[in-house]
Formats: sequence, C-alpha cells, structure tokens
Amino acid sequence: MDYIIGQNPPQGTAGAPQGNGAMIVDADQRSFVPEVLDASRELPVLVDFWAPWCGPCKQLTPILERAVMAAGGRVKLVKVDVEANAALAAQLGQIGLPIQSIPLVAAFYKGQILNIMQGAQPESEVRRFIEQILKATGATMPSADLLAAANTALQDGQPAEAASLFASLLEIEPENPESWGGMIRALVALDDTEGADEALGQVPAKLVDHPAISGARSALALHKESRQAASALDGLRAECAAAPDDLALRFSLAGALNGAGNKTEAADTLLSIIRQDRDWNEGAARTELLRFLEAWGNSDPATLSARRKLSALLFS
Repeated sequence: MDYIIGQNPPQGTAGAPQGNGAMIVDADQRSFVPEVLDASRELPVLVDFWAPWCGPCKQLTPILERAVMAAGGRVKLVKVDVEANAALAAQLGQIGLPIQSIPLVAAFYKGQILNIMQGAQPESEVRRFIEQILKATGATMPSADLLAAANTALQDGQPAEAASLFASLLEIEPENPESWGGMIRALVALDDTEGADEALGQVPAKLVDHPAISGARSALALHKESRQAASALDGLRAECAAAPDDLALRFSLAGALNGAGNKTEAADTLLSIIRQDRDWNEGAARTELLRFLEAWGNSDPATLSARRKLSALLFS
C-alpha cells in the first residue's frame, strides 16, 4: 500500500536525519512528513526535487547546499529524487507543485508551501530566494546581520572595524555587491587608496555596473581629487571671502571642503551656487553635488540633508 502524506511513517525509514539537527538530508516517500512537514513547523525547509538524469539539477544542488550552509542553521535543505519516489511526486503534483518541471525547489513553512523556485539559478538568485523566505518567516541571513553591522560601523566612523566585517562577509558571499562597495568605501575612509584600487580591481566582472560598486568607484575617484584640493582649503576660503561673486572659486571651495571631510558645508556651498545661478557653467554645481551624493552613499546623513535642500530649491 502506498504511503500517504500526513500519516506517521514507520520506524527505521530511509532518509532519517544524518546526525542530530542535520541541515542537509535526503528524504523519500516515508520520511517526507518528518523531514519536511514536521520540521517546517520549527524553521523553513527547502525541498530540492531532482532526478539523476537532470543536468540542471546537478548544477543547482551544490549551489543550494552552499547557500543553506551559509544560512547558519536558519533553513534546512531536503533532497528528493522524484524518479525514485514517483508516488510521492504524483501526490505533490496533485496539490499544485509543478514536479514535472525540475529542477524545482519548494519552500515549506508551518506545514505549508510558502514559495517555489524553478529551473537552474545562479548563486546570487538562490541566496536571494532564501533571504526572501527567511524575511517572510521573521528571520534573517547571517550575511544580512554582518552587512548591517558593517554598514553601522562605517557610518559610526569605525572604518577599520567595517573593513574587517566586510571582509568576513565576502568570504561567505564573494559576489555580494554591497559588501564589495562597502569594503571600498571603508578603505577610502582609511585613506588607503591603494587598497581601495586593489579591491575595486577584484570586483567580479558581472558586478561592476551595480549601483553599490559605481557609488564606491565615485567615492574613490572623488577622494583622490579632493585630497589635492583639501590642501588649498584655507587659501580658497580667503579668496572666496575676497570675491564672493566668483562662482568658479566657490565651486573649487566645495571640492576642497569635501576633501577635508566637511560634507555638509561642501553641499551647502554648491547649493549656494545653484541658488544664485542655476545654469552656471551648464549646471556644473548641480552635477557636482549629485556626484558628491553618489560618492557619500544614499544613507549618509549629509546625503539625506543635501537631497532635501536640493529638492526644496529646485521645486520651490
């Protein structure tokens, strides 16, 4: 007689946990309930439906295993061979799972199907899928915790601590664009332009156009320019005081202020140019301000303040 989903399986069935609390196991018709449905009452369970003849399945499974291990016990992976468990596959097909389209990953939580992922996917998409599942169940990836801590350290003026945290995260997720961008920004904050250049050169090719990377690249370029301008800050202040209507001098002063770390004053200086002559030098002050904001990052308090002031100025 076929085993029906929902019945208690007999003792000694195949697919039992490989050690206490194993996060990656195989399951069959008999062990599906305890390994998947029962286990999902405690944490999300991903079920990898595969078959020996399925090439894309062989590509996806190791990616899933790495992502689950990186989740640090927050999610479980159960692998089911649909060819060896045709009756189970048929039963699951009756409740709407597209078992015929493998590779297929189904996320179970509290005994219910929460979401599915079809086809072979790159590692970044698999991690995103797991992050979405964890978020829906009120949990987070360890990488999300690390990223939050690294960003906080960077915002709090602790770039060395931030760089260490970003490095740890990149060991877990070498294709995380926010981590690469954060690492470059931390090195810039440490005035390690050589290290920042080296890190930028190590960014995976498919990430180079990601906003987190382009923003960090802008921050590095602006830092190099501003280091030279900062040395002339005192002289520029005096020149601007003597020639208050010289917008070119004021524009140079903004760059020097940014190089000296005076972000708010740098933004206000450019805003004063826009206020006096919005179209000066083909809108150069606005263009430069936007470049500053990209380099500082969207979450920087100076960016948030400058954006509000620019919006009020342009739309008043």
